[in-house]
Amino acid sequence: MKNALLLVTLFLTFSGFSQTARKAAHFNLENKIAIQGYDPVAYFKQHKAIKGKKELASDYLGVTYYFSSKENAAAFSKNPADYEPQYGGWCAFAMGDYGKKVEINPETFKITDGKLYLFYNAFLTNTLKSWNKDEKRLKASADVNWKKIQN
Repeated sequence: MKNALLLVTLFLTFSGFSQTARKAAHFNLENKIAIQGYDPVAYFKQHKAIKGKKELASDYLGVTYYFSSKENAAAFSKNPADYEPQYGGWCAFAMGDYGKKVEINPETFKITDGKLYLFYNAFLTNTLKSWNKDEKRLKASADVNWKKIQN
């Protein structure tokens, strides 16, 4: 009985660790920091991209987020999954159009149905504009592609 309990405990510990490591491995991170240091809660609460502060960092499943205020950090700690960017913080358009991880401009974003979507925007290419032209199809495709990448 003790051996079975020990095996179950070890399995749960390592499977939780591997899920955390696997999640972080697929996220768009720069030195383990998500969204290039921008505050994920600010997109929802202040309706704009605001750079977070290193002193107000929080880790969620192996991914570190910075916050611009203690209030935003507290909101995140209550429901972190509500504020995380979709598709690991990669460009939503690229994920939907061709299933690839493409860098983003953290100041180019959209919130739809309570979810944060980030987009590439550089060199005269703003993928948010393309996303808006065919959002329903691209989102459905991105959801499928992201599941494939995570497995």
